[in-house]
Amino acid sequence: MKSFLYPKLNPPSFTWVRPDHDADIAKVHEWIQLLTSDSDPEKSKDADFVVVGVPLSRSSISASGASEFPDAFRRAWKGFTTYNLDDDIDLSEMTAIDVGDVPMNVTDIRLCHDNIIQASAAIHDHFRTSKVCAVGGDHSITAMMVKGLHQARPAEKIGILQFDTHFDLRDLTDNGPSNGTPMRNLIESGVVKGSDMYNIGLHGFFNTKDLKRYADEKGVNYITLRNARKKGIEETVRHCLEELAAKVDTIYLTVDMDVLDIAYAPGVPASTPGGMTTAELLEGVLAAAEHPKVKAMDIVCLDPLKDTNAQPTVKLGTHVFLTFLTGVIMR
Repeated sequence: MKSFLYPKLNPPSFTWVRPDHDADIAKVHEWIQLLTSDSDPEKSKDADFVVVGVPLSRSSISASGASEFPDAFRRAWKGFTTYNLDDDIDLSEMTAIDVGDVPMNVTDIRLCHDNIIQASAAIHDHFRTSKVCAVGGDHSITAMMVKGLHQARPAEKIGILQFDTHFDLRDLTDNGPSNGTPMRNLIESGVVKGSDMYNIGLHGFFNTKDLKRYADEKGVNYITLRNARKKGIEETVRHCLEELAAKVDTIYLTVDMDVLDIAYAPGVPASTPGGMTTAELLEGVLAAAEHPKVKAMDIVCLDPLKDTNAQPTVKLGTHVFLTFLTGVIMR
């Protein structure tokens, strides 16, 4: 079955058998519905949340199986209820649709990126009020998802809130459109200004000095994890969003799972010591999701093949997604 939104948007590689419409919904896999060619376009366009898989990791600088995360992400749904005890919120009161996966070419990365841009544009054009959640994939997909959003809504000025250990500002002439270049890609393509980017979580010995110089030249706003902790993660996020919201119409949240300490995220190709704790990341994502101008997000650089048997990183990535949905409902 194909999606009616975009001819190349494929059904997910893994789907759960759905319960009857009259059955009680208790688990995430019973709640999120699959969009097919048989779906009613007019009814689906009012969905509260839209999920799209972007299984690309060939553009990763470090060896990565992040392309396997969309499948592992969907399999993990069965382990989560729709009810969030912490905030007394049941996600099943809202509607969520899975539109499938963007297809990837085995050898042509640029074609993969073009497919992502087209799919993103089609999704953002059809789902005008929905919150779009892209599940990567490596971090190169972020630039393409944002470019698609820009194509669909050219009148809207876009800003970025980024949770990351890295600047992701590497030179495209040396690295191409890799997972080390998405923010520079957006700056140099004129889609997002450097001054409309806010990066939280940088730390340690994992960025070269020339990247900091480029960030300073372009006015990129960055807060080291040490400084964010001093101020408080939640307060740091709210302050960044307050500044960003005064400048842009739409805020795109990107969560690079390498922002986490390696102890909390073994299934991340570029994981490092000294990163965020699980609690800090969830706190930051919830605070971001509560802001009304945050209209789309992605989760990137999570490799299920590097995870341990208990799949702690996959489960955490899924928890990040559900936490984002919780924050949206709390607005």
